Amino acid sequence: MVDLPLKLISMTKIDFAPGPSQLYFTVEGHMRRAFKEGFPSISHRSKKFEEAYQRATQNLRELLSIPNDFHIAFCGSASEVWERSIQSLVVENSLHLINGAFSKKFYETAIQLKKKPLKIEVSLGTGFTAVPSLEEPELIALTQNETSTGVSLPLSYISDMRAKFPNAIIIVDAVSSMPYPTFDYSKIDSVFFSVQKGFGMPAGLGVWIYNQRCIDKCKSIQAKGMSIGSYHSLLSLHEFTLKNQTPVTPNMLAIYVLGYVAQDFLNRGIAAIRKETEYKAALLYQTLDKHALIKPFVKEKEARSKTVIIADFGDNTNSIKEKLQAKGLFPGEGYGELKKTQLRFANFPAHSKEQYELLVDVLGQ
Repeated sequence: MVDLPLKLISMTKIDFAPGPSQLYFTVEGHMRRAFKEGFPSISHRSKKFEEAYQRATQNLRELLSIPNDFHIAFCGSASEVWERSIQSLVVENSLHLINGAFSKKFYETAIQLKKKPLKIEVSLGTGFTAVPSLEEPELIALTQNETSTGVSLPLSYISDMRAKFPNAIIIVDAVSSMPYPTFDYSKIDSVFFSVQKGFGMPAGLGVWIYNQRCIDKCKSIQAKGMSIGSYHSLLSLHEFTLKNQTPVTPNMLAIYVLGYVAQDFLNRGIAAIRKETEYKAALLYQTLDKHALIKPFVKEKEARSKTVIIADFGDNTNSIKEKLQAKGLFPGEGYGELKKTQLRFANFPAHSKEQYELLVDVLGQ
């Protein structure tokens, strides 16, 4: 397959929903090759699958600068990691910073699993500034990019949390920001994401990155005679990860495609991808800030996500959405209670500069 520049790809519909979102332009070709090779029907215990697993993890490790003492496992979704991480890493309490629907669901998962989670919650559209003063929890759950509100947690804040709580397991939900953030892995113990957003793939695969501290904590919980889950406990996932396998039959096609998409990103260059992400975000925020009828939902500039940009449209929501769709531009609806007054715009590697320039031109008309 010849990899064409994004600007040469002709699309009748450009999907700006924050997930599932626009497919990366090479995905279809990778899927066709997988079917041609007969990959979807091979055994998940075969050498060929192990090679695909290894290709995916090695390319992700290089792309995201993941240290060698961190491991990479695959789950059914990023949402599954909420449950698996609480089961595998918490005896009694976790601390959750809530600034939207998905960070709240992580907290609610801990309640459903009969833990005693703590929460610090801010109003929708605002970020966190001060590090909380409280007794150190076992686990701190941080949503680095809240998909429902377009609020992003600065990486410096994560570093401050590590300094304040050096013994806590820090796990980061980066579902709608990867591969954009440049994480300092010495400040976190785990990070997870899913592929239907920033990696431009169909839904159905979660990626869980974790270190030895997580493994040791899980073993200590198991030694207490407590449940750490079953087939997809962290220890079970880890055992199979060391063999380039999974405990159960996984989404093999997605793992295959992810390995090649990660290679495509490496070929583009992660620095170039991040620079382009910042350009597109600046372009849209500038347009929204100057617009007479619509404004960015997140007012604090340091808390604005660069990968999920949300605007208040008020009574103009439907009319502007229809105008965009008439040009082949399909934004995501607002989330939850804000569905009727907001639109959400994904800013992922699958969205080209030219597509964003068209978007701001139509918004400005």
